[in-house]
Amino acid sequence: MVRRVAVIGAGASGLVSIKCCLDEGLEPTCFERSEDIGGLWRFADNADCGRVSVYQSVITNTSKEMSSFSDFPCPEDFPNFLPHGLLLEYFRMYARHFQLLQHIRFKTTVLSVRKRPDFATSGQWEVVTETEGVQESHVFDAVMVCTGHYQVPHLPLASFPGIETHFKGRYLHSQEYKDAEAFRGKRVLVVGIGNTGGDIAVELSHVAAKVFLSARSNTWVYSRVSDHGFPFDMVSTTRFNHFLEWLLPSAITRRIKFRRFNSWFNHEIYGLASVKSSNFHVIINEELPFCMLSGTVVLKPNVKEFTKTSAVFEDGTTEENIDVVLFATGYIFSFPFLKESVRSPLKNNRSLYKCIFPPQLERPTLAIIGLVQLTGSVMAGAEIQARWVTGIFAGAYKLPSASRMMADVLKKQPLVKRNPSEPENLKMSFINYTSDIASCAGVKPSVLWLLLTDPQLAMAVFFGPCTPYQYRLVGRGRWSGARAAILTQWQRALKPLRTRVVEDGASPCSWRWLGLLALPAMLVVGFLLSKSPRPGWVPRGLSF
Repeated sequence: MVRRVAVIGAGASGLVSIKCCLDEGLEPTCFERSEDIGGLWRFADNADCGRVSVYQSVITNTSKEMSSFSDFPCPEDFPNFLPHGLLLEYFRMYARHFQLLQHIRFKTTVLSVRKRPDFATSGQWEVVTETEGVQESHVFDAVMVCTGHYQVPHLPLASFPGIETHFKGRYLHSQEYKDAEAFRGKRVLVVGIGNTGGDIAVELSHVAAKVFLSARSNTWVYSRVSDHGFPFDMVSTTRFNHFLEWLLPSAITRRIKFRRFNSWFNHEIYGLASVKSSNFHVIINEELPFCMLSGTVVLKPNVKEFTKTSAVFEDGTTEENIDVVLFATGYIFSFPFLKESVRSPLKNNRSLYKCIFPPQLERPTLAIIGLVQLTGSVMAGAEIQARWVTGIFAGAYKLPSASRMMADVLKKQPLVKRNPSEPENLKMSFINYTSDIASCAGVKPSVLWLLLTDPQLAMAVFFGPCTPYQYRLVGRGRWSGARAAILTQWQRALKPLRTRVVEDGASPCSWRWLGLLALPAMLVVGFLLSKSPRPGWVPRGLSF
């Protein structure tokens, strides 16, 4: 019987894990090596003993409503996309409200997590920690690892001949980047066009003499500002869109997707991506196209090699007088405190059952929380993981046998092996994944049942944004405020924009007519679902 639970890390995943343990009547103890909560999102202008943190100007890529904890909406006066300081303040509000701080031991590093000798029957772990030079051993019934995947910088120097032996300039990983001032007047090459690489290239373009951005793969650039100025994820991440993608042939959905991307600007003209691209990824960046248009950021292909002062690219072109090379090449997740026999099978999150449980363990008392990169908010994904995991620890849910879990893991392994540090290896559909875990936990709402019992809520759940509050409507952990949170989510999204109110030309009646038109559409969807030949299917999710 699980009672005492060790939670490693007090970032977003750690905080929700503590809270979920308390909800299930468990006794959590969280170990945080730094002096405060927030993890990655607590900005530090220095290395801070190797702790990874965001850079000064970072802003969230998912909106506050899509990222809120499911029973604690973000304040309505907070902007839709939060600077790191406001997100950290939200974490502090959450921790205070649910009295989580008293369960955290700060400045405590976890040195090792080992199975107890009787693990096969007890499932217990021995956790050794160090606080101010003093080591201590503890016994826990279960362990929740909440350290995330931004742990060890991935610096693939071997893939760039000459960077270590010939290049005379400076090179660094994006982990060391905090602000642009140190690069004023420099000619900078940014390697990697993920979200971080794009953000840093844009910021450097304001002070650097020239910025080059090297891209290895095809990339579609999307804006946080969607149609009519709404947050993009509140418009695109809906169960209705999700259903359409399942219903339509994949060739048509890809064409619709590419057309939507190109409706902002033609990516092929900019050298970013083509509609014929088979391997591509999506980044969020409003300013990058203008920087390219104005010449302050120049897009380049992959680097072939470095000389003393220049970079030679795979298309044969050369850029001279490079002062700094900044590698935005991602991170490798690592669990140095786990024993090798436990750690070695964890090649990537797909080697875990539901991206959470190592299936090879005799007892399912070790859970990895937040090691999943979704097309939506990782915070929301981590919370639904923690709710299911703590329910299992409390005995409310049961896992399949080890053989069935292993079979499921093998079935979902990618066909092509990739470097585990690459984001594509972790990327999963937000609605697919959260709905899957919610189904396991018995908290996924039934749209058809809502249509019969609460049509207004049903339309908001199906046609509106798939916010985390939906997973508090039913089942274990049901929250009485979930319905109101869903029906008022657009009010909270629009509130911070109401700093200067102009006359609204739209007729209020138009929204009522829209609701009446939506009702027949839901009935058609319900009919199709009821006739589906695949009971228990999980449709494919939108990939942005």
